[in-house]
Amino acid sequence: MTRLGLGKDLHRLVKRRRFLLGGITIPAAKGELGHSDGDVLTHAVIDALLGAAGLGDIGELFPPTAPSFKDADSIGLLRIAFELVKKAGWRLINLDCVVCCEQPKLLPYRKDIRKSLAEALDVSIDQVFLKGKTGEGLGPVGKGKAVEALAVCLLERD
Repeated sequence: MTRLGLGKDLHRLVKRRRFLLGGITIPAAKGELGHSDGDVLTHAVIDALLGAAGLGDIGELFPPTAPSFKDADSIGLLRIAFELVKKAGWRLINLDCVVCCEQPKLLPYRKDIRKSLAEALDVSIDQVFLKGKTGEGLGPVGKGKAVEALAVCLLERD
């Protein structure tokens, strides 16, 4: 049996926050605003994995109102979520992600982000891919006010 999972997240960009994707800090004038570290990509990945396994979503597992998750390391949260997915009898076939933002350009950091996510999920880097897109000047992403991430994963019964 195989299952497909979809995750999506959007965070406002603000000054004096680091820009973090897949556990990698990228130099930028603004970073993601969030209760945890704001890693929009990792949050989308968590939702994709939990959804495919039928285990809820990130807000249910790590409530944004809980003080214990204030400034939490999203890669650590990903590891916890993926352990639940594995305990439920699933293994990751592949993960495909898109990050939409005007700045910074992601291509120079793509391999590091893929490696970081692959290590957190204990899979080969070849099972994780990332594409960067812009908002073409449209909406909050296109105006440089937000960053959005989408993630799709394929799980197989272990």
